[in-house]
Amino acid sequence: VECDWNLTWFTPNPDLTQCFQHTVLVWFPCVYLWLCAPFYFLYLRFHHHGRISISSLCCAKTVSQRSDREVMSTAGLQTQQLNPTHSLRTVFVIHLERMKGCRSSLFLFLFWTLAVVCSLVPLRANIQAVVEEVSNTNPCPVEDASFLSKILFWWFSGLVVKGYRSPLTAEDLWSLREKDTSKKIISDLEREWSMQKERCENVKALGCRITEQTQLLQKLRQEQSSGFLLLRTLARTFGTYFLSGTLCLIIHDAFMFSIPQVLSLLLGFVRDEDAPLWKGYLFAFTMFLLSCLQSLFNHQYMYACFTVGMRVKTAVMGLVYRKSLVISSAARRTCTVGEIVNLVSADTQKLMDFVVYFNAVWLAPIEIGLCLFFLWQHLGPSALAGIATVIFIFPLNGLIAKMRSKLQVQMKYMDGRIKLMNEILSGIKILKFYAWEKAFKERVLGYRENELKALKKSQILYSVSIASFNSSTFLIAFAMFGVYVLIDEKNILDAQKVFVSMALINILKTPLSQLPFAMSTTMQAVVSLKRLGKFLCQDELKPDSVVRAPYSDMEGFTVNLTTAWFCVLCRISVKVPHGSLVAVVGHVGSGKSSLLSAMLGEMEKKSGNITVKGSVAYVPQQAWIQNATMRENVVFGQEKKESWYQSVLEACALLPDLEILPARDATEIGEKGLNLSGGQKQRVSLARAVYRKADTYLLDDPLSAVDAHVGQHIFDRVIGPKGILKNKTRVLVTHGLSFLPQADLILVMADGEITESGSYTELLNRRSTFSDFVKTFAGNEHKESSTHRGEPVNELHHIKALNRVIADMGNASIQTMKPLSDSEQEQDLEEVGKLTEADKAHTGRVKLVMYVEYFRTIGLALIIPIVFLYAFQQAASLGYNYWLRLWADDPVINGTQAHVDFLRVSHCSAISGIAIFGTTVAISLGGIIASRHLHLDLLNNVLHSPMSFFESTPSGNLLNRFSKEIDAIDCMIPDGFKMMLGYVFKLLEVCIIVLMATPFAGLVILPLMLFYTFIQSFYVATSCQLRRLESVSRSPIYTHFNETVQGASVIRAFGEQPRFILQANSRVDHNQTSYFPRFVATRWLAVNLEFLGNLLVLAAAILSVMGRATLSPGIVGLAMSHSLQVTGILSWIVRAWTDVENNIVSVERVKEYADTPKEAPWTLENRSLPSAWPQTGTIEFQEYGLQYRKGLDWALKEITLSVREREKVGIVGRTGAGKSSLALGIFRILEAAKGQIYIDRVDIAEIGLQDLRSRITIIPQDPVLFSGSLRMNLDPFDGYSDEEVWRALELAHLKNFVSGLPDKLNHECSEGGENLSLGQRQLVCLARALLRKTKILVLDEATAAVDLETDNLIQSTIRTQFEDCTVLTIAHRLNTIMDYTRVIVMDRGNVTEMDSPANLIAGRGQFYWMCREAGLV
Repeated sequence: VECDWNLTWFTPNPDLTQCFQHTVLVWFPCVYLWLCAPFYFLYLRFHHHGRISISSLCCAKTVSQRSDREVMSTAGLQTQQLNPTHSLRTVFVIHLERMKGCRSSLFLFLFWTLAVVCSLVPLRANIQAVVEEVSNTNPCPVEDASFLSKILFWWFSGLVVKGYRSPLTAEDLWSLREKDTSKKIISDLEREWSMQKERCENVKALGCRITEQTQLLQKLRQEQSSGFLLLRTLARTFGTYFLSGTLCLIIHDAFMFSIPQVLSLLLGFVRDEDAPLWKGYLFAFTMFLLSCLQSLFNHQYMYACFTVGMRVKTAVMGLVYRKSLVISSAARRTCTVGEIVNLVSADTQKLMDFVVYFNAVWLAPIEIGLCLFFLWQHLGPSALAGIATVIFIFPLNGLIAKMRSKLQVQMKYMDGRIKLMNEILSGIKILKFYAWEKAFKERVLGYRENELKALKKSQILYSVSIASFNSSTFLIAFAMFGVYVLIDEKNILDAQKVFVSMALINILKTPLSQLPFAMSTTMQAVVSLKRLGKFLCQDELKPDSVVRAPYSDMEGFTVNLTTAWFCVLCRISVKVPHGSLVAVVGHVGSGKSSLLSAMLGEMEKKSGNITVKGSVAYVPQQAWIQNATMRENVVFGQEKKESWYQSVLEACALLPDLEILPARDATEIGEKGLNLSGGQKQRVSLARAVYRKADTYLLDDPLSAVDAHVGQHIFDRVIGPKGILKNKTRVLVTHGLSFLPQADLILVMADGEITESGSYTELLNRRSTFSDFVKTFAGNEHKESSTHRGEPVNELHHIKALNRVIADMGNASIQTMKPLSDSEQEQDLEEVGKLTEADKAHTGRVKLVMYVEYFRTIGLALIIPIVFLYAFQQAASLGYNYWLRLWADDPVINGTQAHVDFLRVSHCSAISGIAIFGTTVAISLGGIIASRHLHLDLLNNVLHSPMSFFESTPSGNLLNRFSKEIDAIDCMIPDGFKMMLGYVFKLLEVCIIVLMATPFAGLVILPLMLFYTFIQSFYVATSCQLRRLESVSRSPIYTHFNETVQGASVIRAFGEQPRFILQANSRVDHNQTSYFPRFVATRWLAVNLEFLGNLLVLAAAILSVMGRATLSPGIVGLAMSHSLQVTGILSWIVRAWTDVENNIVSVERVKEYADTPKEAPWTLENRSLPSAWPQTGTIEFQEYGLQYRKGLDWALKEITLSVREREKVGIVGRTGAGKSSLALGIFRILEAAKGQIYIDRVDIAEIGLQDLRSRITIIPQDPVLFSGSLRMNLDPFDGYSDEEVWRALELAHLKNFVSGLPDKLNHECSEGGENLSLGQRQLVCLARALLRKTKILVLDEATAAVDLETDNLIQSTIRTQFEDCTVLTIAHRLNTIMDYTRVIVMDRGNVTEMDSPANLIAGRGQFYWMCREAGLV
């Protein structure tokens, strides 16, 4: 037992350790009891004071021993000392004292005192823990709400009032209930999903050994049945709670069908003048009570549905996220990041809608059947006419639903659009360099047009369906009443028959209108289930691909296999001893990275075995950097140990970088490391691996992106024989031959095989291909190696050089971070270092300008006809009802009625149906027009934004706008307007009818309308803010998904899946904390409003009873049947208006980016350039200065230089000297702060960006490819012939590779070009430059990712093919620019030296020392 003095003494809140509380404090009273008891017994033996008889008090004390223990346990006291042995001993002492006549016991008093005192410390700790838990959480009040509060949703009122007083924030929202959290939901569903998959696989395994073709067929069947498998899993997990909601719906239906029966009794009372008055009041109050109960049960059902929908969303998101962490590499290529984001955005929403409307699929036909049954009771066989009408309508709508399901290709186009947008956002810098924005914009708009075409057809079909169903109520009534009076002249159609039948037909209207929507939702859900199921059933990485053995000093890991990894690797057999350095070398595409992937278990193993002993750390070829602080990127979930952390930063040459970052290691790094240079990203990635203290390190060419001297520093201090990893097993893929002499083992790879292996000396002595290669290309590198081994590196010189490190190519850290003023230095480091801007929620009601903006895009030419059509539709409905009332009040003469003109009723029905169709089509088309304009504006605003915008805006925010928000504008807003306008005009009709019948009802309607307005203002303020908070909290989910999918291999290698899953759970839960109160708010509104609406039913009924002497049964029936609809109508108006306001937030969020800063215009109409510009390729800088942001240090300081025609200029300097800033200035990625750049004597600031960027070419450091054909990646505008493309590929040394592909130029590149090696991607970038063949070429460290032989070929190609061009090369490898015309040496934004390489070396300046470091002199 130890006492922690920091916890106990040196603290403002002293406490004892848990260990001390659970041992010393527990046993101290017990030790006292056991040690002192023998002496006390001895004392009692010699002190006898007579026997005390057993009293009730004594019995109570004996019995209370157990209950005391339970009470103390409940209070949080330590009760271990009161175990049965100690309890028996205290009972024994009590009775011994009674027998010895001892009335007061000091012995037991001390024991109980000690027990209580020792229990006070744990009691205090428990109370403190409870208080902290309560203070740290904001529990949902539904858990403690009373029964009445739960069914009326009064427990929600507190949040509504708070939201009305001031805009809600995330801190105001309740924490999720335990049963709604991701942890609980996903664990249950994952267990059930695994059981279902195992059961399915076991059934397949029962068969005998099957052929590969049969396996393929089975896989196809599995993909087809995967949707049903997922549905069954969801049903088994959430089915019980959903069924409880279904029970509420059935009870609601029972009350709903009771109301027309009571209405029949009320109309009978009005007709019977002799009926006692109390019966009328009884019928009126019964209708009111039934209406209230109907509302309560309906909203309990809706609450259950939305709760299940929320849990389904959480569960599916969790399954998709977990699947993305284990999906195999081959399967991963078939589903892009955009498609995965779409699965968790659009498809989960479809499943949530399905949960709400699923019951309508089977219950609506039952409700229709019951309506027709009751109609038969009132109208007899005439009800068959209604049945015939329904039977006619059903096949029509079934056909429409089937046609709409075929139009679900809209989802495919949406997937393609989101996928393409994700790639555009990922490669936006490349698009700007190449001036490809227009080409990719056209591709996006192509997807969008196809998407809107499918949506338009679907909406027109939906309008036909809606019109037929809404007209069906008129058609059914007209058919039944017409047949009823025509089959027999004695059939009297009185008010009781007409309006009870109309009440039943109004009930019939609900299932008839719900059914097409339910069927449509079900069809969409089936498609979504198939898509989700297909993804969840994709092949996973097999855990047994690599045998993970415990760490042993004998061997770090062993690879011994004979395999074909997707025909990439074969016959690999190698053993690596513990602590050795293994170098893997080979040409581009030889399988070096694939070998490391195989060791990580990332590739499918055909045969053989791999054993990896101990833990693994992995550095990928392209650094994966999280959107987090630098510290978090390096520590990567581990505990921070300061001394080791500093050692790692120093070894990885990151300490100088910290000096220039605003908040040192607390500075936030942008998505994908956008605000770091390529070298910095690679060093952070390496530091992450080194910090891990793993047993085995897999390093995929981490030194290619850094300067030569930095690479040597890292090799010496980290990887090499004297580095901090010297006792670890290291497998290093490298193109740097200078490192090979220090390797213990070298593996030479070609065409997926290890062709040679051995030490450097052994390989040279064999006179093999490798030795020839080394002798050809590595003379200088060998000299460099011996130089570094022979004389120690001047550490001070390195530190001084590294102190000039600045974000070289990634510069957003400079662009987007303010300089530190005195006040800012006092701020918290995290605030100072913050880079990305979180999605912010607007507050208050949506501004009127958003509605104006939305309607302006639709146009008055469409809005005016929409309003006119709605008015026309309700006028026709009013006329229809008026003629029915006249018909019902028609006097009976000789047992018959004078027939009303059927033509008037039929005309009203037809006009109403046509008007309904017209309004729904017009609103749908208006919504599509608005959506097209808003999407186009959003796309233009994003593509015209400068690079600083993308570096500070998470891609998840932008993807959210292009997916969820655009989807809401496409569908949700038009549907909301359809519903709202329809019910507003219906309300006008109802008010006119009720006021015609009972003018005194106006005294009730007016206050109710005012009260409705009051409640609506409360509700909308809260609901709108909840919608905004939900939208804002959704973006981080997509950002995290995006980041995780791209870095899945790194996450798996480090074994960090559980931590990332917890982060995903946290983001989903945060989103659900705003979604849950959002749908409860709707229920709160509906219950309260419908209760008030039921008061109108009561008022109309009582007024009808009171005025039965003056009112005809027809007008009473008309008023009552319509007043029964008021409740639902008013509730739907507020709900529809709220939906519109909630979703108009999407317009607000899409328009956000209209006001962000934009880059210069793409083209200038008043400035036309010659088609051949630039003709000579001269470049002139005149006192050119560049700042990443106003107020910061100059990145380039008054640069004045001229580059002559056809000159080849190398630009060198330490990392951060300003080399890449020159390239950014030439392409105007950053605008000049002062001075000018002239190309062919034209000031580039005075021409359009597209005109400039399309006339010059860059081969960038990071080779970026887009999904699509290889030809599209080379020539997105289709401006070159196939012969020209093949010629460019031949010159880029890719012709043989592309010729060997099955689809040649049409070879489909996966997202990011992942199905090509990094070197091949770099060669594709070279081919782009060869194809454009402009007079100016900029190479930004373009050959860092290729081997030396390929580098030599590229340099040779550049010399020959760009001989008549001006070439600017930003170089890491100095040997590539030794034959250039001139070399510019930069330092801290200045040109320090500029001359031919020979003259600079002769001058023994800065360039001379750089060459000497590189072993070139």
